[in-house]
Amino acid sequence: MTTVPVLLYHSVSDDPPNWLAPYAVPPHAFRAHLDRLQDAGLSVVPLARLVAALHGGPPLPARCAVLTFDDGYADFYWTVAPILSDRGLPATVYLTTGAVHAPGARPGGSLLPPTPMLNWRQVATLDALGVEIGGHSRTHLPLDTARPDRLRQEVADSKHELEDALGHPATAFAYPHGYHSPAVRRAVARAGWTSAAAVGNALSSTTDDPLRICRLMVMRTTPARTFEDWTHLRATRTGPLHDSAATLAWRTYRRLRARLGSPVAGPPRQ
Repeated sequence: MTTVPVLLYHSVSDDPPNWLAPYAVPPHAFRAHLDRLQDAGLSVVPLARLVAALHGGPPLPARCAVLTFDDGYADFYWTVAPILSDRGLPATVYLTTGAVHAPGARPGGSLLPPTPMLNWRQVATLDALGVEIGGHSRTHLPLDTARPDRLRQEVADSKHELEDALGHPATAFAYPHGYHSPAVRRAVARAGWTSAAAVGNALSSTTDDPLRICRLMVMRTTPARTFEDWTHLRATRTGPLHDSAATLAWRTYRRLRARLGSPVAGPPRQ
């Protein structure tokens, strides 16, 4: 079994808005992370290679990592993409399609607080440069609390919107907040997504579930020692993971709050 750190970033910025700051990594820290991956002998491979291996395809290199970015913040275009291009590294960006906007327009249509997001022209450029563009729902709704019709819209409609913009299939999905359930995973599979990334804060592996790929969330406060442990494949857990009693209880609570009209998102769970 090959274990794989699939790293989850959000924003890479020195000056993020306050609400995003805990999830924003400064550019100098991001460069240092890439250096640590190289120093540990890890080759960065496209997410598609991991997904292919999970579906029985060619084996992965013995030591590799995957880079993923959630939501679709504008700093990916201006900051991250040039860094990755200079180093020749692949990455996947999961877009909340309702937050992507036309050039010159204001973003709207998502539950994310206001902040600069990618526009469709930038998305097309990233796609042409080889960055994999994946889906992250339409509005960033916690999908495991959504009613069936809303779930279908978030999962299937976002895929159609993304593919119409790109002009080719999009196959990689990521659950907003990392939240999923058996019903959500079935909806993702029915919509035609061939992989879906969760969180779990665990190493992925070649025996991981392709519809709940484990990732390690990199925060602004992630200690250097913790990141070093990840690069040396030392983590407390390795996928595939299964729902714990705490996860099931938290999902039940959030569903009840959603039905009462006061939904909560909270920190990502597996």
